[in-house]
Amino acid sequence: MVSSVLAPVQERGRAALERLGLPTRRQEAWRLTDLKRLAAVAALPPSSTSVRHALPAPSEGVLRLVLDGSQPSLEGQVWPQGFSLLNHADLEQVLGQILDHCGCAEAWPVEFNHASSHQLLALRIRGKVPPLELVLSGGDGLVATRVILILDEKADLDLLEVVLAEGVSAHSHVIEVHLGQEAELRHGFLATADGQASLLAHLAVEQAPRSRYAFTSVVTGWSLGRVEPRVVQLEGQAETTLKGLAMTSAEQQLATHTAVRFDGPEGELDQLQKCLASGQSHTIFNGAIDVPRVAQRTNAAQLSRNLLLSGQARVDTKPELEIVADDVRCAHGATVSQLQEDELFYLQSRGIGASDAAALLLRGACQEVIEQLPSLAQAWQPLNRVMESLDR
Repeated sequence: MVSSVLAPVQERGRAALERLGLPTRRQEAWRLTDLKRLAAVAALPPSSTSVRHALPAPSEGVLRLVLDGSQPSLEGQVWPQGFSLLNHADLEQVLGQILDHCGCAEAWPVEFNHASSHQLLALRIRGKVPPLELVLSGGDGLVATRVILILDEKADLDLLEVVLAEGVSAHSHVIEVHLGQEAELRHGFLATADGQASLLAHLAVEQAPRSRYAFTSVVTGWSLGRVEPRVVQLEGQAETTLKGLAMTSAEQQLATHTAVRFDGPEGELDQLQKCLASGQSHTIFNGAIDVPRVAQRTNAAQLSRNLLLSGQARVDTKPELEIVADDVRCAHGATVSQLQEDELFYLQSRGIGASDAAALLLRGACQEVIEQLPSLAQAWQPLNRVMESLDR
């Protein structure tokens, strides 16, 4: 069933890539991207092997699924109450619809995924269900995965996506999410690699009134990384929370491009993006917020906090607010700094060595975001993972 639905999508994606070619620096969204690395990703062959990563035991009651870019049958999967696979008719109706609503159906990373993806997980969620963990892994070459989640009215889900990669490889991932009225989704995204792999992750989320969506991303260790959450509140009156931690070292480049659009009144947004860059690495953040005239009484706050850990690291941050409505509360701020000398001095005056003092401050900076991940992420020890990535 899935292959028959994906076949025309793959054809359209390949045609689009031929028409579009690779992005160029003349396109604002790609102006700062290392296009040589992107071209290398585009040239990778499909993954032919699967690497078995050592996975921690899942927390009690968690439903874990492993997606490696192939298309194993899920017909034998035992689904807890509240989970069900979308049938063929529903799948044909919703596939790509949320991408359209979020304005990203023709974005290059999405078309790239369309052309490459052979694996699709499409689920409907009803009521309050057990936590869901999706482990996205692969081997050499390019791995492409796609997920669709439809949360019915008043559905409630904790979701953790874990992306693992090593060696010269790449992972393309697209997830579409619909939240019905009063639905609630706490969505964690933990993506770690060994410094050689690349990541292109695109998220499209649409929210009905009185729904709540909380997205927390922790991304580190990618030679080239691009994470793009796009959220639209269809009629306003919804709550969106975006918390992100992006960490780079050596010569890595990691970009986070977020876009939130309010298509109705009384919507809320709370956004914090933290970037830590060491070595000769480069982090990029672009945060777009669109508040049209119909979105009166919107309350949106965006904060970008960036930490340079070496004299050769680079951070680019760009808040982008477009506000037409006149009865709103919208605020944004951006800071770029280094570890504070007075804080380091205080810790060293208490007998803590310089390197240990710096590590303590870094752990504190990371913990602010990491503690927002769904509780099932604790099995993966995310704080230890990000600290280890800085030591590479």
